[in-house]
Amino acid sequence: MNNDLDFTQIDIFNTYSHLFHYKKYKKGNFIIEEGNTVQHIYFILSGLVKLSYVDYQAKEFILSFAFENWWETDFPAFYYQEKSKFQLQCLEDTEVYSLAYNNYYELIKNEKLSNHFLDKSIKGHIASQNRVFSLLRDSPKDRYEQFSKDYPSLIQRIPKSVLALYLGVSRETLSRLYKNHS
Repeated sequence: MNNDLDFTQIDIFNTYSHLFHYKKYKKGNFIIEEGNTVQHIYFILSGLVKLSYVDYQAKEFILSFAFENWWETDFPAFYYQEKSKFQLQCLEDTEVYSLAYNNYYELIKNEKLSNHFLDKSIKGHIASQNRVFSLLRDSPKDRYEQFSKDYPSLIQRIPKSVLALYLGVSRETLSRLYKNHS
């Protein structure tokens, strides 16, 4: 995925700045909490967040990370205006532009912007399917190597315990993979 801010996104923020709200969050803060209705989609200006689910046994499952120039939210809850099953938490101090549900639909009345968001959605869906397939097919070593290749800058930013959860391995296994990969 291309993480560079493209001209379309710059155009969105310049032309429709009145629809966005700037917000700052501290490391550890939750942008979305499970059980709350999701009213916004977020564009990450700076920082790093994780979208995760915590089951009834308090075991955490990380669905995704989002960092600079990425859009993130609990998409099903946002789309259907339902309560979130997930939580979106800051792994670093984070700055976002939030876009409310009604404002999102105001934006996509414009065909160019509708196509932009459709492209982002399709790419996100593809990435999600690839991740699930990787969890089913690939060894922990292969998952780690692919993550390192796709997101080299994140390896140093994500705590090892959090990365281990995302990759579906123990902290000890991740340490071995990290040593062998270096």
